[in-house]
Amino acid sequence: MAKVTRTKVRIDPDMSRVLIRPFFPFPKEQSLMIVARIMSLTEEQVRRELKRVLQSFADRHFSIENVFERRFETIHDWRFSDKELTRDRRLLIGAYFTSEYSLECAALFNPSLVPHPDQSGLPAGSLRFIMSLRAVGEGHVSSISFREGVIDSNNGIRLEEPCRFVTAPEPITNTEHDKVGFKRKVFEMSIDNEYSERVLSQVGDSFTIEGLRRAIAVVDDHEPGLSRHHSYTRDNLLWLALSNYEIEFAHDNPISARVIFPNSPREQNGIEDARFVRFVDEAGEATYYATYTAYSGRAILPQLLETKDFLRFKIITLSGKAIENKGMAMFPTKIDGRYAIVSRQDAENMYIMFSDDLEVWREKTPLARPAEPWEFVKLGNCGSPIALDEGWLVINHGVGPMRKYCIGAFLLDKKDPTRIVGRLREPLLRPVENEREGYVPNVVYSCGSLVHNDALILPYAMSDYASRIAVVDLRELLSAME
Repeated sequence: MAKVTRTKVRIDPDMSRVLIRPFFPFPKEQSLMIVARIMSLTEEQVRRELKRVLQSFADRHFSIENVFERRFETIHDWRFSDKELTRDRRLLIGAYFTSEYSLECAALFNPSLVPHPDQSGLPAGSLRFIMSLRAVGEGHVSSISFREGVIDSNNGIRLEEPCRFVTAPEPITNTEHDKVGFKRKVFEMSIDNEYSERVLSQVGDSFTIEGLRRAIAVVDDHEPGLSRHHSYTRDNLLWLALSNYEIEFAHDNPISARVIFPNSPREQNGIEDARFVRFVDEAGEATYYATYTAYSGRAILPQLLETKDFLRFKIITLSGKAIENKGMAMFPTKIDGRYAIVSRQDAENMYIMFSDDLEVWREKTPLARPAEPWEFVKLGNCGSPIALDEGWLVINHGVGPMRKYCIGAFLLDKKDPTRIVGRLREPLLRPVENEREGYVPNVVYSCGSLVHNDALILPYAMSDYASRIAVVDLRELLSAME
């Protein structure tokens, strides 16, 4: 069996890493009363209260005064007067409608590794990487957090100290939607009808969310009867547009300060288990993709995230009858000119899917079924397949008795990845004693590994609480497969 070396690198949740979030008391009447009370303060009282706020919070966030100013702009219509307010009063009002969210106070787990876009300034044989992690905070809401580090020529791993501050990206308000692709998703959602046709006839070949809202208003004003009959369609047109969006971080924010927090209705209760991959197209151009599970509080749906630089991200809804369940992971290149994904479609077995369109997946082919006692309950992937000369290396998880999760591996044929040509009969990684306790006991789990210097660099979560990194000799791993 391949030897697994557990490194000393461990990533624990840190409740001091707090994110600025909007805070709006309910009902709205209470918010109006808060503004009225602030408006009743003298300028001296305003200065004194604002000073206390800044003394308590300014050293916990980037540019907190700018945050307060932006928050004020979202509620400035509630100020009861057209009189120009002093900057201090605006900032104080903004502070009352802002709160801190400890994004990883509950857990920091299910890591994924990819090569960093910037490999400059490294010694020979070293690799800089980005690690994504699932951060879980209050209300069990999941978001994507990042770390970065370096693997040296001897496969020693150094993780950079994370930034003390964390920040969410700014939404790109003029995100363009392609009409052809949007209509295809409307069809897949079974909301292609007279109402959606009328609305989409009002927009151009590409349109923004505001353009869609204007088109809906035109149809609703001219045909109120049609609007009442198709209120479900209207809601889902908006929902679809809001679920496809773009975000961008400030260029001077370090990677470990960047957090992708739920933004759309589809993912309002969590962005779960992002599986990142560095995808290289036919022209040799690299793009980073991540498949993740969007959780609305009622339903789970796979989504796709796209970036080239980890600064600007595009979030895309996936469609097609094969889009279901959890755990999709992309191959790092096309296979015979088609995109490919490994997935678990039935909560038990693993499948492989191919598509000419990255956003539409209609067909699935069985790939692997539980075969050994440690995986009798179900199989799933632990990240994207890794290209080797010998084939495609798939790191997988299996669930056995007492719902114990272990990590295994199998090898797919390089030219025909629907064929398994090697498979571990025993787990590569089992939870040892100091890894068994956590939010979900007896679990080791990963969302993406990489190969460097003839070693598998395997980040993994311990019982849905914290994460660490293991190193496995690649030759020993392949030799252990039957």
